[in-house]
Amino acid sequence: MSEAEQLAALARLHDLLAERGIEYWLFGGWAVDFHAGSVTRAHADLDIAVWLRDQDRIEGLLAADGWKHAPVDSEDGYKGYARGAVRLELAFLERGALARVYTSLRHGRAAWPPQTFEDDVAELHGVRARIISLAALKAEKSETRGDPLVAAKDRADSTTLAGLGEARR
Repeated sequence: MSEAEQLAALARLHDLLAERGIEYWLFGGWAVDFHAGSVTRAHADLDIAVWLRDQDRIEGLLAADGWKHAPVDSEDGYKGYARGAVRLELAFLERGALARVYTSLRHGRAAWPPQTFEDDVAELHGVRARIISLAALKAEKSETRGDPLVAAKDRADSTTLAGLGEARR
């Protein structure tokens, strides 16, 4: 799938969610690119975090916009969707004690770093998106991964992120 297709899908998702006041945050490789202000590598999908409480509304919007549920593996804490050649993965967020944000998993919780979900917005090739904070993204990309392909992408992303200063707003 092409970079242009993914960016067009992200622009459409931004409009769908923002028009209805639904908060979302882009994370993963595309968030690296939005922070960097350029496309640094090819991406397999769009990774977006949303509040679990909005899941039904979001699924209705996605279905009306032609997205189909396209599960992979276990979908533990997230759900996959596809529209044409574009893949979207939604991670679901909840708040716990002391307002800590996490994603529920079958066997526990995956905590997100404090101040991950702020008001960071960036633009790339004319597409605006809400993105996770730079500090959180650096932390995400520095985690040790068992899959060698994922680890290689994270190393490349970490190199890109190392040269960046404060988050863009």
